[in-house]
This record gives sequence, structure tokens and C-alpha cells, in this order.
Amino acid sequence: MNNPLKVKEIIARGYINPSKLPGADYVINPYVGCPHRCIYCYAEFMKRFSNHDEPWGTFTDVKIRSTSSRPLDLQEKNVFLSSVTDCYNPLEEKYGLTRKLLLQMRQSGAGITILTKSALVLRDMDILAQLPDVTVGFSMNTTDDAFRQDTEPAASSVPERFYALKTLHEKGIRTWVHVSPIFPYLSDWKTLVETAAPFTNRFSFENLKLRAASLPRVLLYITRRHPQWRQTYEQIFRRQDMTYWRGLRKEILAFCNERKLAAAVHFSEKLPVRH
Repeated sequence: MNNPLKVKEIIARGYINPSKLPGADYVINPYVGCPHRCIYCYAEFMKRFSNHDEPWGTFTDVKIRSTSSRPLDLQEKNVFLSSVTDCYNPLEEKYGLTRKLLLQMRQSGAGITILTKSALVLRDMDILAQLPDVTVGFSMNTTDDAFRQDTEPAASSVPERFYALKTLHEKGIRTWVHVSPIFPYLSDWKTLVETAAPFTNRFSFENLKLRAASLPRVLLYITRRHPQWRQTYEQIFRRQDMTYWRGLRKEILAFCNERKLAAAVHFSEKLPVRH
């Protein structure tokens, strides 16, 4: 996907919305669309709500202003950044929307959880240190940066994410690692956990879930770069065979339990691909 990124500044109805995610009362998505261009992107379905004809990953709308003036009582509420885009995507360096929102929430009384693929979060360590209840998570699925370049071409590199994780941990900011999405037989999740463990004791795990738009892209990538696994991926994703995931769930929990690491496995029992 070599299309240039189209950026549009928009006025949004609001930045914060009620959430149905476990553990989150509200979600904030300062951007619509995402320039990371991950070949497996789960949020691609949002394209039908964005009034864009361009391919997903080639546009991003920047919510430069909100029309909502309704104050929210966030005391003892949990706010998640972000659910369908990365709040620290490369455009954040220019626009600083996430930084502004964090500044506004310093006295809100909210618990704030951030999940990102970007080391740009380090820019805001001064604000993070002022937030009484904040946790920063990094989404990663490999220690192999060549694999990362293939599957998440515009996201921060693996070394950059590990450096950011370590830096935040050493500054006393709570961290966690979201091992996601796990590519069967390709994601070296054990090495990733062992590398990250000194800088966090909390991990979550999510399986690769392919929708109709992303399935052909991923299968083409597997065919070209890892052809020995093509039939296995056909079995898992076209035939909805959950055998691999059920076994992996048990393996992950045993692995983390042995090392006394907190682990939550969020594997879907039915993969969302549509034929």
C-alpha cells in the first residue's frame, strides 16, 4: 500500500465516548483512521462510518476541535486511549491532541489507560508523571523488527518500543504489554515476554483475527514470505479451526504462571472472517 496519506482537519462532536470495552467507562480517539498501515488492522471496519472512499491506512482525520461543551464527571471512571486508532500515531507529533487531552484530565480523578505502538509517548512523560492513576501499554507481537516492518510498516520499531517501555518503568509509571496480534507460528511471544518482563509484570494476549478485507492481505504475505505456513493459515482462518488457539491459551497461562507474571488471554472463540 504505497498511497500517500491524506490528512484532513475536522470538527468532531466530541472527544470522549461511552465504552463497552471491559474495564473502560469511556474511550477517547483523537484521530479517525490510522497511518500505521498494519496489514491485519482490526479497525478497518470503521471506514464505513468515516465517509472516506480511500483505502484504509491512507487517510487520517484530525479532530482539531470538538463541538461538545458538556462537562463529564470522570471521578473514579476509567478512560481508555484509544480503541480504534493509535493516540500516538505519527500525526500526534504535529498536532499534539493526545498531549492536550492528558493535560485537561490531570485533575479529573479518572483512571487513564493508554495503549500504543509508538515510542512518541515518551514525549509526554512530564504529564504522565503528574497523573495519579495512569498505565501505559505497548502493543507488540514480535522481537523481530523485520517481521514488524512487514506487518506494521509505519509503527515504531521493536527496539524503540522496548526502550520506551523500559524508560517509563524506570520513571515509576505503570506499564503493561499487549502481545497482539499473535501470528500462528511466527510471533515469538515467549522471547517477547522474557525480554519485557523486567520492565512490567502484566501481560495481555490477543489472537490474530482476520476480517474479509485483511484476510487476503495476510494470506498473500504468508504465501510470499512464509509459504510453509500457508496451509496452516488456511486451516485456522478459512476453516475456523480453533485447535491451535485453544492449545496456545493453555501454553501461555502455564508459561506466565511459572514466571509469576500476570497474564490475561483474550482469544476469540470464533474468528470474525467473512467469506
